[in-house]
Order: sequence, then structure tokens, then C-alpha cells
Amino acid sequence: MKQIAASAIVLMWLAAPAIAQTAVPTFSKDVAPIFFANCTSCHRPGDIAPMSLLTYKDARPWARSIAAKVADGTMPPWHADPAYGKFANERRLSDAQKAIIAKWVSGGAPDGSPADLPAAPVYTDGWTIGKPDVVLSMQEDYPLPATGTVPYQYLEIPANFPEDRWIQAWEIKPGNLKAVHHIIMSTRAPQPVPGAAPAAPPAPPAANAVRPPPLFSFACCTEIPAGQTGGAPLPPEQRVAPGPNDRPRLRGTGPSIGGYVPGNAVRRFQDGMAMRLPAGHSIVLQMHYTPTGQTTTDRTRIALKFAPAPPRTALLTAQLINGSLHLTPRAADQPVDAEMTINREIMLYSLIPHTHVRGTKWLYEAVYPDGRREVILSVPKYDFNWQHEYVFREPLKLPAGTKIQAKAWYDNSAANKSNPDPSKDVYWGDQTWEEMMYTSMTFSLVPAPLPIAANRSAAVP
Repeated sequence: MKQIAASAIVLMWLAAPAIAQTAVPTFSKDVAPIFFANCTSCHRPGDIAPMSLLTYKDARPWARSIAAKVADGTMPPWHADPAYGKFANERRLSDAQKAIIAKWVSGGAPDGSPADLPAAPVYTDGWTIGKPDVVLSMQEDYPLPATGTVPYQYLEIPANFPEDRWIQAWEIKPGNLKAVHHIIMSTRAPQPVPGAAPAAPPAPPAANAVRPPPLFSFACCTEIPAGQTGGAPLPPEQRVAPGPNDRPRLRGTGPSIGGYVPGNAVRRFQDGMAMRLPAGHSIVLQMHYTPTGQTTTDRTRIALKFAPAPPRTALLTAQLINGSLHLTPRAADQPVDAEMTINREIMLYSLIPHTHVRGTKWLYEAVYPDGRREVILSVPKYDFNWQHEYVFREPLKLPAGTKIQAKAWYDNSAANKSNPDPSKDVYWGDQTWEEMMYTSMTFSLVPAPLPIAANRSAAVP
């Protein structure tokens, strides 16, 4: 009898892990930590997602839908091929996390004990980046028509800081999430006061001065032809007259410092890195609005957090564009290329690929001066509705002479359900029924080494 009892105890002990493994996960203990870490930046009240996942009460009615979207890879949205590159802002769930969600739903989606529930993330005044140092707002409730096409609008927000500020993090919050398609944020230098004496022109370079080469050189096709939206002139039925409330492009607008697309409204730079907002400069928002069927308005806001001191690394932006793209009618798989050569050593931090509704996939390769090729980003299923900034976990050091080759593919056929009209030739243009082949990149310059003499003298105590 003692042997039988002992055997039973051993069997129960061996079976315990299996019983624990088959226990149904609960929201409080198992699922909420996954949602809080990966989902609630969008799935919370007042943000872009259709429902909140901050509480069990919020999430429970959507349990089956959540499981389905997680299983097919739709959520969380992330489109980089895992075979190439590692990314700091990757949204992909692990297989173990997916299994927990599936088992939770199949087991009836239980709530669990409140004692197991971790603290929910706190969004200060609705801002994902925490308490901002400053919040800047558009100066008007910009009026939007119920229907029609709204050309890009350029709205200026005074910042006018008396000294340079270094942006450590930013967040863009559209006032009208349904109507705002995308935003590009740039800086603008102070403009001359009407009637004031013009500023003295800069002194011309010395006759024997050596002009440094451009930072980047392009193989072809990177400029949008002057006086038109791109490529060949648009046919009359596709030309868009400016709307009655349009704000045209502003002179003196500088490079982009960030932007908003659905699902990508926040950027935090690593410690020691920041982007310069020059003293006295304002911020210009290029606004792409899409009418929603009713007359409405938008007043977009920007939250900024500043570095306490100038950073070790100043971040810059550049664009790689093929403005002469042309898609022929009814063709399902049309590639378009663009190429740039880097003429000075840089550190590449991120890439943002952008097309409109005909774009299907992207591929980026670095071709090094020794001829070696490396795929640095592959997006095999590009989704116009979820446009990501792919931030490299370890910045890529690209020596002078490296080429970045970009290739995008487009589906202008009737099989593309998002295609406005497969019978049309398609050229570069601002509106979604036109197309773009556009990449924004964030980088920094690698400081040039000191001369040998300087190095030697610096080493002497």
C-alpha cells in the first residue's frame, strides 16, 4: 500500500507541470501585459484604433476578432521581412505571445484575479511620450469640405524659441483622425519683414576655395519636374484646382523633422541623439486631408520633449525619390527604382518607404565600395494603411561610396481592389489616386578623423 501511495504521489508530481501548461490564461495575469506593451498606444480612448484594450471590459467583446487578427499577422501591424535586419521599434509578437492570446480566447476569455493585473500604462494628457516640454498647435480650426479633393495645405505654427532646441521625442496628434491622411513636419527660418532692408548676402567663396562634393548624388529621376506634379502632364480630368481654403507651399521651408501616418505618430530618439530645431524657426505642417462626407475642421497639435543639452549625435533627414515614375494601365507587377550614392561616411538610423494605394512591396540594398551587396530592409507586403518608420536596432555604418538602391513594386491592375482606375496611366502626384516612390531616411554624419599631427599633439600630456 505504501508503494502504491508513493507511486501515486510521484505521478501527481510529474503531471503537475502538464496541468499547469493546460491552464487557461487570464486577462489579468497573461493577456493584459501583452496588450499594454504592444497594443494600447493605439488601442485606447481617443486614439486611432476602433476600440480600447486597456481594460477587460473594453477587450472582452472583441476577443474572437483579436485572436483572428493576431493569428493572421494583421495585428499588431508590422511588415518588415524578419530575414533582413533587426529593428528597435519592431511590433511583432512572439509565437509564445500569440499562443497565449489564442488559448485565452479558446478557453472562454476569462478575466482572472484583479490582484494579478499589472498597472496600466499612463498616457499623460493623452500623450504617448509622457509629459511634453511644450505643445504647439495649429493657429486655426482649418475648414474641410464634405467632398472633393483637398490639395496639400501648408500651415505654419510659430515656435520662435530664442535659442536652438534639440528634439528628443515628438508626437503628432491630429485634431480630426478621420480626415488627416498624413502630415510632414518641417522647419522654416524667420522671414524678412516687409519693407525692411534686405539682409546682406553672404560673402562669396574665395576664388581658390575647394567646394566640397554634395553629401549625396543620385543616379537619376530623383526630382519632381518643375511646374507639374511629376512625370508627364496629367490629363485634364485628373487636374485638381486649389480649394477655396488652401494654404500654399511656403518659401524658405527647410528639411523634414518628422511626420504622421496612421499607426506612426511618435518618435523617440536614443539617448545622446536629437534633432535640431534652430533658434527663431517655426514649424510648417504639410497636411494631406481626405474629405469624410461631412463638413468638418482640423486643428492638429504637436508635443515636443527636448534634450537638456546639445546631443553627441545630431540627426538629419534626406529623401530618395523617383519623381518620374510612370505606371502603365492594367499591369500587375511594375518595378520602379531609385539610387543614391553616399559621398561621406554616415550612420543610417531609419528608413520610411512610401507609396500610395498601388504599392505592394519594397526592397532596399546597400552596395558597398568593395562591391559587396546587403539587403538592409525588405517589405514584402507593403500596406498603405500602416506606414512604418523602420528604426534599425543598431545603426548602419555606411562608408563613403556606398550606394543605396531602392526598388518598389506597384499593382495597377483590376485585381488590386484599392486601385482607383486600372485603365489609367499613373504618374507622380500628391493625391492617393496618383502615385509616389518616396523614401525618407534619418542619418548622422560620422565625424572626420583628426589629422595625424593633431592626434599626436592631443596625446601628449
